[in-house]
Amino acid sequence: MQVPRLAGRLQAADLGLVINLDDPASVAVGAHYIAARGLSPKQVLRLRLPVRPVLDEGEFNGLVQAIQRHFGPETQALALAWNAPYAVGCNALTGALTLGYDGALCRNSCGVSRVSRYFNHATHRPQAALGLRPAMLLAAPSVPAAIAMIDRGVASDGQLALRGRPPVTAQMLLTDDAPRRVRTVLYPPPGLRRSVGVDVQWRPASELPQARRVLVAITGSVQAPVVPSPDWVPGGLGDHLTSYGGDLLGTHGQGTALDWIASGATASHGSVSEPCNHLQKFPHPQVLLGHYAQGATAIEAYWKSVAWPQQSLFIGEPLAAPFSPRSPGPVPQAPRGPSAPSPAPALQPLRPAPPASAASSAAASPARTAPSSVAG
Repeated sequence: MQVPRLAGRLQAADLGLVINLDDPASVAVGAHYIAARGLSPKQVLRLRLPVRPVLDEGEFNGLVQAIQRHFGPETQALALAWNAPYAVGCNALTGALTLGYDGALCRNSCGVSRVSRYFNHATHRPQAALGLRPAMLLAAPSVPAAIAMIDRGVASDGQLALRGRPPVTAQMLLTDDAPRRVRTVLYPPPGLRRSVGVDVQWRPASELPQARRVLVAITGSVQAPVVPSPDWVPGGLGDHLTSYGGDLLGTHGQGTALDWIASGATASHGSVSEPCNHLQKFPHPQVLLGHYAQGATAIEAYWKSVAWPQQSLFIGEPLAAPFSPRSPGPVPQAPRGPSAPSPAPALQPLRPAPPASAASSAAASPARTAPSSVAG
């Protein structure tokens, strides 16, 4: 996968922060973020929203209008200082705010969703270049955990651009969970990328807690393999491909993106509704690592790594940028050796099978939904 060379990254002045006055946790987390990133008053929108997981379309439209009234064209991205709401219908709140709400997707959430023009794009001015404002929730299991996450993001800035520092690791994790391990075909080959000081390692997911200096961890499993917690470096990114990693309440019995934050990661990703295992609906490991290692922020690297992000909930500290002082270029790729994984299986639901009509609809368009359309 070719990753374009980047010319810059988002800065604190490019970000807009939204705080929900009806949520005391949002007010507290928002206040800490303002101080931590030095945001000006005009960069902050305070409003009132229902404090529940899912907004209806009318409530969502009110939020969109408030954002449009408050933020001008200089605002390139959004941070939302809360855990809930995190969805509107079957759309993730971050996906709907960035791409627009897609109610039709809810008739078959396993179907093809809107393509993001931001996918693997070189720009660091998404609003100016593409008319998109990527969004991310400052979500964590508690207010103290959110404050710690923010502080990790700030502490990460520039730390991996320092000369002479030891390598960090990118953990490409292996499981026996066939429908969830489909991203193994997108894993970068193992080995040390000396130009950026990142050691790509393939190892069983059960070994993640023993890994050292973890920058990125990618896997596919029902639960995040983060107990006990691995040795994260500040700015670490981690996610697991499963149906409901973005259901932050955990009502479907699956691990969520919050588990990664609780373990010490700085940003994560999860789907809020059944996506089936389309490769395009989850972070592409090579794109994620390739952008992050050039100095992109966490919000840029994660958003640029998902081709169909309508159901994608992005959480974390948006401006974390551990490689920021320099722009070393794309992570080098190497030919696949004999350890390369077998091709991805056919698309499958990640929960019990949907009704036959929905499954038939997903299978009816193999040319549009085949994983190779992203992997290739």
